[in-house]
Amino acid sequence: MQQLVELTGREVEGVVGLKQDKAGWTVQVEVLEMRRIPNTTDVLALYEVDVDRSAEVVSYRRLDRYMRGSAGEGRS
Repeated sequence: MQQLVELTGREVEGVVGLKQDKAGWTVQVEVLEMRRIPNTTDVLALYEVDVDRSAEVVSYRRLDRYMRGSAGEGRS
């Protein structure tokens, strides 16, 4: 996910979803958008990244943005 870090300038927290298709993979990644104190108020985002079979990023998009402490509340 180094390419996503370079594209967004943001720190990747982790992979939260992975799906294979004909062209490669669709990866859902949680990204730290803004660090705050306390860290339960950090702003996180969920990105969906399409990666080809050579592990190159083909496209990415932000699906959601939320505070770390509220993850899962009121989100689909």
